[in-house]
Amino acid sequence: MTVTFLGTGTSTGVPVIGCNCATCMSTDPRDKRLRASVLLKDDNHCILIDSGPDFRQQALKAGINHLDAILVTHLHYDHIGGLDDVRPLGDTDVYADSISQEAIHRCLPYCFGPHPYPGSPRLTLHDIEDGKPIKIGTWDILPLRVMHGKLPILGFRIGDFAYLTDVKSIPESTMERLKGLDTLVINGLRHEPHPAHLSIEEAVELAKEIGAKHTYLTHFAHTAKPHATLEHILPQNIRPAYDGLTLDIK
Repeated sequence: MTVTFLGTGTSTGVPVIGCNCATCMSTDPRDKRLRASVLLKDDNHCILIDSGPDFRQQALKAGINHLDAILVTHLHYDHIGGLDDVRPLGDTDVYADSISQEAIHRCLPYCFGPHPYPGSPRLTLHDIEDGKPIKIGTWDILPLRVMHGKLPILGFRIGDFAYLTDVKSIPESTMERLKGLDTLVINGLRHEPHPAHLSIEEAVELAKEIGAKHTYLTHFAHTAKPHATLEHILPQNIRPAYDGLTLDIK
């Protein structure tokens, strides 16, 4: 399985409109971050985790012409705001918890009901719950409860790979299900504490506790240090992800 980071930025993206900070002004292409999303692929599957408002741009760059499914972590716009843009891909299965499904219905009411708007995305919503595996093709996918501040959201584990974004805390039951990972992706927003996201330093400590062989941080704000600096200050087995990075997961 390959994992391609389509976006590694927080809800504002990086650079931020009108900002002249060191990260926003960086000429390093790794400091240009679209909203967070990953594409999972092998010879038989193509699955997207989250479809944010940059999806059209991301899909064109990555050459996406088919999706078997979209997995939704939570209802915030930077994670579902691109669902309308999947319309050229035909019928699309979307896996989300009940809270996220309600938000999708509110944001795209013209896609549902007995008479959907002509040309609107053809979305089929599937309910998923913490700890209840789902099967897409031959892939077994385990939804994992994590907390985005006070909002319960989902991460996902597929084999020895797990993707957790917008996390602030992880219940003990989920920590148990994260044992034995080869590769973990987890958010590290910025260096200062945040009420609903892990800081970079908190993410490092949590990654050490989870104990994956390899960890990649994502969902960066522009107040995080530039990518080259992050590479230098982070532990060797904890790397900053960047848009376009592709991992080969065995």
